[in-house]
Formats: sequence, structure tokens, C-alpha cells
Amino acid sequence: MDDDLVTFLRARFDEEAGLARRCGREWSACGDAVDFGQAESSGFDPAIAQHIALHDPARVLREVGARRRVLARHTLSPALGDPELPWENRDDCQFDGDLWPCDDLLDLALPYIGHADFPEQYAELMEQHR
Repeated sequence: MDDDLVTFLRARFDEEAGLARRCGREWSACGDAVDFGQAESSGFDPAIAQHIALHDPARVLREVGARRRVLARHTLSPALGDPELPWENRDDCQFDGDLWPCDDLLDLALPYIGHADFPEQYAELMEQHR
């Protein structure tokens, strides 16, 4: 097993954080309008305006930070070369001892399943995980 999935996720998190940083800080909605901090746009369905404001850059940055911390906890503990071989001589998750990639790591990857760079070796595993 390798850590292509971890590399892929880190790249997605970097992209999202970089985009969020370029979009300002906090957005808010009032009725059919969204205040983007630098400009306001109106004419949205109020539910769409709320949805847009809910995904403001400040929140995206907090979410990316949380996902990075989860990813850091769920690292690969390879069986090969490990002085304390995981049970059954298999690769496991350093955090929970589950087969790697563990369910938490697969959950982090699920939103990106359609991404062009998604590591192919995990596509079938993701289908089983859904």
C-alpha cells in the first residue's frame, strides 16, 4: 500500500484553502442577497443565498484545517519494515488500527471521487465504501 490517497487529499485541501484565501473572509446573506465583503449580489432564491453564505471562506478554512488534522491522525502504518508488525502482517491505520485506508480516510476522500486526479487504485474501494 502507498500513500497516494494522502498526497491526493493534501493537494485538494491546499487547492480549497488557497481559493478560500483569495475570496475574502466572511460572507453573509439577507433575503435574496449575499454580501461577499467586497460586493453584494442579489436575485438569489433565499435558500441559495443562505447556502452560499454558509460556505464562506472563513468556514472553508476552518473545515480544511479540521480535515487536515483528521488526515494527520490517520496515517499509514506499513507492515513491511515496521518493528511492531500490525496484526496479520497488513498495512493499517496508525490511529485506529483498522485496515488502511481506514473508514475515516475513505470518508475524507468521498467528496473527491469524481476528481480527474483521484488515485485509480482506490476507486473500487470507494465504491464498496459508499
